[in-house]
Amino acid sequence: MNADKPAGLIRRLYHWTVSWAEHPAGTHALFWLAFTESSFFPIPPDVLLMALCFGKREKAFKYALVCTIGSVLGGCAGWMIGWGLRDTVAMPLLGVFDPTGHTREKIEVWYNAYGFWGILIAAITPIPYKVFTVFSGIMTYSLPLLIFASVLGRGFRFFVVAAIIRTFGPKVRPFIEKHLEWCFIAGTAMLIGGFVLIKYLR
Repeated sequence: MNADKPAGLIRRLYHWTVSWAEHPAGTHALFWLAFTESSFFPIPPDVLLMALCFGKREKAFKYALVCTIGSVLGGCAGWMIGWGLRDTVAMPLLGVFDPTGHTREKIEVWYNAYGFWGILIAAITPIPYKVFTVFSGIMTYSLPLLIFASVLGRGFRFFVVAAIIRTFGPKVRPFIEKHLEWCFIAGTAMLIGGFVLIKYLR
């Protein structure tokens, strides 16, 4: 019974989040959702972004831009929480979203091994971005590097969603909702492969 309570709460938060697509302040809600999701809120902004884009396809890229700006600024806030409020806020927060510590271990390995690329992967893929931003602050990883990777990674993620919906409309909804994360993973591989190719062709 108790195990069902967190899932029920998440479902209610999900439906509450999507309901903002019908609200006049939906764009503002998208910004704050993207901002808070980068540091502590459990629902990803993609769900509201998609609902808004399907509702007004002509504004899809505007919504993607708002979502990107909110997410990047939220990532900075997450970094500041980790850097300035390590013991009082950051560690308890990470205990909620990463109770086993496995994600933090993975992040540390990725950052030490790949630096910028590790952050970029976290910005695009299903890895909890809030864990990455807060932990980056705790470990005093480069904030400018975090911002740059966030702009590229989160921008790529949100603009891909907007472009697909703007181009194909409602008929693509079942596909994008079912395979969205795999699309991001494939896109990440292509993006990184492109950068590597450019580097070696110069």
